[in-house]
Amino acid sequence: MSGVEIFDQDQSRSTLFAELLLPVPIPKYFTYRIPHALNEHLQIGQRAIVQFGDRKILTGLIVNIHEQSPKEYEAKYILEILDTYPSITPIQFKLFIWIAEYYACTLGEVMNAALPVGLRLSSESMVQLNPSFNLEESTLSFSEKEIILLKRLEQDTLSYSDIAKLLDVRSIYSILKSLSSKEAILLFEEVKEKYKPKTERRIRLTKDYVSHEALEEVFKTLESKPKQEDVLLKYLQHVPVLKDKATNAKGISKKQLLDEAASESSLNTLIKHNILEEFEVIVPRFGFDEDAETLPILLSEDQERAQAEIFKSFDEHAVTLLHGITGSGKTEIYINLIRKALDSGGQVLYLLPEIALTTQIVQRLKKIFGSSMGIYHSKFSDNERVEVWNGVLTGKVKFIVGVRSSVFLPFDNLSLIIVDEEHDPSYKQHEPAPRYNARDTAIMMAQLHHAKVLLGSATPSVESYYQALQNRYGLVSLTKRFGEAKLPEIILADMRSERRNKTIKGEFSSLLLRHIHEALDKKEQVIIFQNRRGYSPMINCEDCGWVPKCVNCAVSLTYHQFKNALVCHYCGYKESLPRQCPTCTSSRIKTVGYGTEKLEEELNLYFPETIIQRMDLETTRSKTGYETIIDQFEKGETNILVGTQMVTKGLDFDHVSLVGVFNADRMMHFPDFRSHERAYQLITQVSGRAGRREKAGKVVVQTSSPDHPILLFILNNRYDEFYKKEIQDRHQHAYPPFTRLIDITIKHTDKKTCRDAAHELAELLQAQLTGVKLLGPGEPMISKIRNQFLMSILLKIPRGRGELTQLKHTIFECIEQVLKDKAFKSIRFVIDVDPV
Repeated sequence: MSGVEIFDQDQSRSTLFAELLLPVPIPKYFTYRIPHALNEHLQIGQRAIVQFGDRKILTGLIVNIHEQSPKEYEAKYILEILDTYPSITPIQFKLFIWIAEYYACTLGEVMNAALPVGLRLSSESMVQLNPSFNLEESTLSFSEKEIILLKRLEQDTLSYSDIAKLLDVRSIYSILKSLSSKEAILLFEEVKEKYKPKTERRIRLTKDYVSHEALEEVFKTLESKPKQEDVLLKYLQHVPVLKDKATNAKGISKKQLLDEAASESSLNTLIKHNILEEFEVIVPRFGFDEDAETLPILLSEDQERAQAEIFKSFDEHAVTLLHGITGSGKTEIYINLIRKALDSGGQVLYLLPEIALTTQIVQRLKKIFGSSMGIYHSKFSDNERVEVWNGVLTGKVKFIVGVRSSVFLPFDNLSLIIVDEEHDPSYKQHEPAPRYNARDTAIMMAQLHHAKVLLGSATPSVESYYQALQNRYGLVSLTKRFGEAKLPEIILADMRSERRNKTIKGEFSSLLLRHIHEALDKKEQVIIFQNRRGYSPMINCEDCGWVPKCVNCAVSLTYHQFKNALVCHYCGYKESLPRQCPTCTSSRIKTVGYGTEKLEEELNLYFPETIIQRMDLETTRSKTGYETIIDQFEKGETNILVGTQMVTKGLDFDHVSLVGVFNADRMMHFPDFRSHERAYQLITQVSGRAGRREKAGKVVVQTSSPDHPILLFILNNRYDEFYKKEIQDRHQHAYPPFTRLIDITIKHTDKKTCRDAAHELAELLQAQLTGVKLLGPGEPMISKIRNQFLMSILLKIPRGRGELTQLKHTIFECIEQVLKDKAFKSIRFVIDVDPV
């Protein structure tokens, strides 16, 4: 820090301080002293590196600059400024503040979620040998592993992870503590830049050989060296320098030249003799075509009408809901709207709920919008996400297709946001904070930018449809499928009747198996939907009823056959499948229920000549997992696709004539006020995958409740009737949209402490909050996760209460009061606003 002290000896210059937002869950800014040398360079919104605490190095955002030194502590110096220009925009920061206030979290937590990891410098713990220590001269005793480490440290400094690998141990802290106490080593933090631009090695002619005459001379000298001559000829085939000398500046990729010329030694010889030269350039990670298609999207009469209504609605409403049935051609309307917004100079954000949805549509959109488009989702690397962020910040990327985290991007001229499948629960972030809903955040974001929002869905959320009917949103409907496509025929397979008649084979009704046979005979494709992954939800002992439970959570373990293991879907705990019951030693252990893996296995038994693929969390973990499975299905290489709700959304396949739906009853009877809505949405959405062209498809829904009202609404495609019944129930029981919900979860490793804290908080809230209905505290359906016991309190706040912000402050005050009790100091409280 000596350099900084020298700067501050100049007393004639004023001392400035910067308030920084740091990515820590503490509700305040932190003040740092600005070195005089940086006074002229600091701007609000830039990233700065600072020391936090004794050893941590963090990346913060500058939010204010002033001359007031902090009274409570001595301000440390800013270590370095990372940006020439701000990394976030003023509007973005306003959105961060709104998210923190509305979703009851800290600004630091919002920053942590918003900034790509690649934009946050990290410090890595490093170990070096103490310069005053000599192993050979030391009289102290050392263990074998300590000696190995000390000898290695004589050559180089090592990170903690390097040491763990070197010594082949999981925990190195006892070794480091021992060596540190013997003053043999020094521990320090090394700051590392996470973002690295992608570079490419290229080849070009040196400037002395760009002319026709110079090249003729070179070829004369290369007559007896055919391999070098071949390299040069290949270069000139791709880079026509004789026609246009300017083409030489870009040259050719070294890899491409070697792939074709195949002689690296000859290339190196030409470089050595200064005929060719090698250079490095930064290249984008997204190889989209610069030139986009300019062909117009042809709309049907129905789509033209809907588009005209959307424009009219935008004149009166900031938000419009497009209720278009599956296959009605909403995407074509979206593309036209995006084009018009971009042509008028604005930016566009197109939100999709899941990465699975981006696979097909991105291929189409990048042909239309070329390099002006960026993609933003979690399967991309840190470097790729930073490039998209910077592309939006510099204005190079005008159009973003992305999942929920895209709402954090630094737009400065946003004119349109499209939220496709707006009803989807994937828009809600659950862990960690901020627990925001991207759809609702997008609406606030549009308000800040004075932009328009189009919400699209075949099965709108009850809340959005209610807002549209109240005229707070515009409403546009598309009731016909695009072209000649017909709605699928929905058939209910009565599982009670099939069980009575013993016509079930495994988990399949005879009705579904017959329709699968018919579809395959016609060379058509089939989708099987089961919203439960794994082989079987659980196993049990047929003799004593034992069921294996997770050691950390209050749930049974799911059996995964391909891993031959029992896995907890909440904490990841895994154990091998037992050969006998640990309670009664019986070997009669059987699987109960069925997941996607078991359905895939059964289908392979019934249709051995058929190619079957599975699409769930396990098969799509890799970056290209979705793309590979969807591409193979699209090309007809897969006959049957078995999947979880990933298969229900937005995918468009020409040859799918049949969809089978499993476990409709579990969806309808799930203990949640939204279960009927979710069942209606999921079954309708997956049904929309069948018969997407002129031929009507079929959907077989397996159920033990064929007369359930929800199934009858789906059968007759009656969303309006479903909505009327659902809104009556919501009104009667005071659920959204008539109330706002805030869920408070209390967590602790001791069950009694957790329960006592929950009851104390409930009493405080009851006394402080008037006009708010409080449910609980009670144990949630899963009462223990990751070794922590849970209790839950649900607050129902009537709509129209203006003091929502004050109400959240009261909740925080009550929580702080509970935490003052020593018995409850380690309790964790999680606040979830608008839970889904």
